[in-house]
Amino acid sequence: MPSVDLETAIKQEEEYLRKVHPTVDDIPGCMTLFDEFLQCHVLGTQIKSLYRYGQMSECGVKKEDFKFCMSLKFMHPEQKRDAWIRRRAEWWAHRRLGKSSENVWDMRKSPLPDWPPALSDNVPENVDTIS
Repeated sequence: MPSVDLETAIKQEEEYLRKVHPTVDDIPGCMTLFDEFLQCHVLGTQIKSLYRYGQMSECGVKKEDFKFCMSLKFMHPEQKRDAWIRRRAEWWAHRRLGKSSENVWDMRKSPLPDWPPALSDNVPENVDTIS
């Protein structure tokens, strides 16, 4: 992945989010964000997180999203959409540029020598073949 700076990544994410959410009605409402916050605390969600990651779910981010939405309540809908897109773009840019559980393997610059092993025409004598 080519390295980009944070501002470039934010601009790229904003451009993408504006295409995905073209109108004000496409961004989530405060009740949706509140539901997601409450869903984070449900026993099943906590058990799944404990099983997958070895720790309970952190619901603080969802709480902050809800609080941010409530702070936008009295803005013009288009300004609200712009603010929401900017916040999500920053989140995605930080996530994209930060470390991830997917960063386990290093990309090879060249293939392994002698891999895959060459197939030989010689079949060992002690191997039965289907005839």
